[in-house]
Amino acid sequence: MDFNWAEDMNCAVTVCDKQGIVVYMNKKSRETFNTNGRDMMGQCMIPCHNPQSQAKIANMLATGESNSYTILKNGQKKLIYQTPWRVNGEVIGLVELSMVIPEDMPHFIR
Repeated sequence: MDFNWAEDMNCAVTVCDKQGIVVYMNKKSRETFNTNGRDMMGQCMIPCHNPQSQAKIANMLATGESNSYTILKNGQKKLIYQTPWRVNGEVIGLVELSMVIPEDMPHFIR
């Protein structure tokens, strides 16, 4: 699969397969998660999460549901959006988008 469109996006794009093995990281994701010289490509990301998060990952893989939330990390507010990766309708992994958002993000009703 060609992920070149995501390489220079101004958000972290991380993709794992159904076993939690990281199969793609764009530049921002590598900068964010490859700390202390540890390369996450080809590694299982599940042990990096607490039991509650592991249960959420298992649920998304089993049900095809998405998950989104905001965090405050290193003084930056971020939106995390996690959604199943499907091929021919079958869930084969997860995609996570992580982006810095303004502290007072506008909200519109349309």
